[in-house]
Amino acid sequence: MPTRLCREFGMTFPLFAFTRGPDAVVAVSEAGGMGIQAAIGFTPDDLRRALDRVASQIGDKPFGVDVVMPSGFVQPDGSKMKAGGAMGSVDDYKKVLPPKHVEFVNSLLARYGVPPLPEGSTVGNAMAEWTDSVSRKQVEIALEYPIKVIANALGTPPRDIVDLCHSKGVKVAALVGTKEQAKKQVEGGVDIVVAQGTEAGGHCGEVSTMVLTPETVDFVAPTPVVTAGGIGTGRQIVASLALGAEAVWCGSIWLTTIEGQIDEAVTGKLLAAKSTDTIRSRAISGKPARQLKTTWTMAWEDAETPDPLPMPLQFMLTAEAVERIHRHAKSTGNVDLVASPVGQIVGSMNQLRPVRELLAELKADYEATRQRMLTIPALG
Repeated sequence: MPTRLCREFGMTFPLFAFTRGPDAVVAVSEAGGMGIQAAIGFTPDDLRRALDRVASQIGDKPFGVDVVMPSGFVQPDGSKMKAGGAMGSVDDYKKVLPPKHVEFVNSLLARYGVPPLPEGSTVGNAMAEWTDSVSRKQVEIALEYPIKVIANALGTPPRDIVDLCHSKGVKVAALVGTKEQAKKQVEGGVDIVVAQGTEAGGHCGEVSTMVLTPETVDFVAPTPVVTAGGIGTGRQIVASLALGAEAVWCGSIWLTTIEGQIDEAVTGKLLAAKSTDTIRSRAISGKPARQLKTTWTMAWEDAETPDPLPMPLQFMLTAEAVERIHRHAKSTGNVDLVASPVGQIVGSMNQLRPVRELLAELKADYEATRQRMLTIPALG
């Protein structure tokens, strides 16, 4: 029997795929799931190009967009942003970057021979210019397309954004790391809760997927719950449904697909990594996020290193450094400092292949597991 979310969205496979690659979005939706186009790190023009590509190929299949809308950020003066408030300007934030943090980043890059950007170069990492005005513009752009879902990756989305989505007939999903966060999301108008365990790549909490999913299902019923964190096999999809979820949310596994659009500098590191080769660190954004253990991430863990700055200051501190690191890696092959958000499922991501091949494997494993479950004896 299809799940409630499958029936609602016309899906035949209970899987949402968060990915930066528009071709991966299309492939998942065509296979019966729902592709979710990432917006974080995209300029408004980049996002529009990605969604144009999806819309031109996807036909009437469902798809969605994942954004990061403001919640829990600090103002340039260090005060916490009030609900409904606007973030400061990029220039205001950059003016207050602590000199000791700037010096640490520059000295780390110098230690590993990473040169400055060529004169006149711009930073390709859109997080260097990221504010709530950018994320709101991304929502406006997304709603110009026939999407079914907008997901928010951090915190409860602003109520006016939720209302705007609902007025367009678009459901709102949000990722949570605790059942208490899930309750706040539902109270804020969210339609679908994505319970993301600590195994997940990117921003995550401390509770494991196996514990978080049933807790959240029971706590927010009848709101549908989707499981995220460490999902990369059909067996895990079946297990998630058994825990009460309506579907799964996968992000990391698309990083080693041909359509996933991961930087070539990090692909080899992902393919070689074990499940123990990740760390939950604030080095990316200032909030805890699971990522590869690298020279860069471990440098931020050193006791002599200044603590990562709160969001969005950490993004603005490191955006140019990340650009320099990736350019250096491409020109020299030295990938020591190259990092990437990724979950613990990375230990199973050991081959580069097309999305369709991965989906076929997931479906085959799902069906074999479902059939095996039918043979489990009842308790006597």
